[in-house]
Amino acid sequence: MKIFVAKLSSKTTSDDLKTLFERFGKVTNVKIIMDHETKRSKCYGFVDMPNDSEAYVAVVELNEMEFQGNIINVKKSKPQIVAKRQ
Repeated sequence: MKIFVAKLSSKTTSDDLKTLFERFGKVTNVKIIMDHETKRSKCYGFVDMPNDSEAYVAVVELNEMEFQGNIINVKKSKPQIVAKRQ
């Protein structure tokens, strides 16, 4: 399951996020989204967990909890829509 995590601290790293989610199970990928121009965090990211049951528990337990000074939002990611080039 791909999980969307928002309202992160600008100082949160991928390793920080991985450590947080690994309490609930295996994490296969973590990505903090960065601004291309400023190279600073956009304060949101994605976590991939292969076991849906573990991922669901992580979403429920971590949503609206305090992490590194911020109340984070955690939810199942919506599928990305890719526009076709003409």
